[in-house]
Amino acid sequence: MDSKRFIHRLLILFIVIFSFITSCTKEESEPVNSYLVSSELAFTYTTTSINSIIDLAAGQDPSINSLKQYVKSDVNVYKIVYKTSVGGKEINASGLVCVPVTQGEYPVMSFQNGTNTLNSMAPSEFPLNNAYVLVEIIASMGFVVIIPDYPGFGESVNVPHPYLVSEPTVASIVDMYYAAEEFDLSDLPDIIIRNDYYLIGYSQGGWATLNLHKALEQSFSNDFNLKGSVCGAGPYDIGLLFNSMVNVADYSMPLYIGYIFNAYSSYAQITNPVTDIFNQPYASRISTLYNGNLSFDQINAQLSTSVSALLNPSFISGFSGSDKYSSVRKAFKDNSIGAWHTYKPLLLIHGGNDTQVNPVTTETMYNDMIQAGTSPDIIEKVIVPGVDHGDGVLPVMLQGIQFLYNLKESDRY
Repeated sequence: MDSKRFIHRLLILFIVIFSFITSCTKEESEPVNSYLVSSELAFTYTTTSINSIIDLAAGQDPSINSLKQYVKSDVNVYKIVYKTSVGGKEINASGLVCVPVTQGEYPVMSFQNGTNTLNSMAPSEFPLNNAYVLVEIIASMGFVVIIPDYPGFGESVNVPHPYLVSEPTVASIVDMYYAAEEFDLSDLPDIIIRNDYYLIGYSQGGWATLNLHKALEQSFSNDFNLKGSVCGAGPYDIGLLFNSMVNVADYSMPLYIGYIFNAYSSYAQITNPVTDIFNQPYASRISTLYNGNLSFDQINAQLSTSVSALLNPSFISGFSGSDKYSSVRKAFKDNSIGAWHTYKPLLLIHGGNDTQVNPVTTETMYNDMIQAGTSPDIIEKVIVPGVDHGDGVLPVMLQGIQFLYNLKESDRY
């Protein structure tokens, strides 16, 4: 009897010790991610559904049909959550990773979306939004497509969105690239993510893309192999953009002006109170408008398209030279993109009739890049005639995707 008890206790002790050793071994053998927190499959596009999407979009622009020749694979779309830092505080951010399911080694295409004010319209919150679908299906054409939400959306909805604030924008997207490297493709064991990065974006996303192009080339070249970028209708020089906004009697999208100063106040980019910039009652409203719950139309309705009604007259007359507004000028400069000599292919493209982001921003950026030493063989400028800001998204994206696809196929850089 005692012998049986002893054996029984010994067996229990052995099981406990074995379990402990096994659990320790598992913990030691499992890699600890530095960036990636989680990933989940959102849905899958089949090649049939991709071709149907192209057919549908071709009703708006028949040239989209040219993409069909490149469709090769079904696509899995994943939502990922990853670690990044904003304002010195670690947060969880999110975005989409779109992966072709056909065996192969694929480069990365990173898409930076344009201005958004609704959390419900962020990429990971609404991946079937028409604004993202065309980009997601590009994965079928031989890319792993990365689409960041940006801080302030998705998992980080409670963080102020750093609208046109360079440092947290670039850092959060670069951290998503690191997270993608940790992405577990065990359910797709024949897929390899190649360290080649192609970037594309429009509007705010065009600005973010040019920021990223510069950062990857100058600061992260040891980690990420930049191949080329397409920047559409971006506000690269924010001071220049702002001059074009306020030097008119009426500006149709006052939400942009409010968005800029709400972000610059939230991220300590300026020292002026909003009453130095906006007239009442608009000054009191600004901090309540950009919480992820209001659409463009709803925000515009709370502001004024009349520049003189919206903005403090002392700001209109003094922001370009008065000492009172020196922090505003510094914020514009700090968050604009200075020209440099790039060695990586770059397409700057803009609608010629853009009334929201004046095409002078693209004209000036191109000229400054050439003056900084960039070869005309490396940088290209396209002004699409007769196209306004909203109407420009589709033609710009189509030309941009073709530019990057050709670059990938030539593999010259």
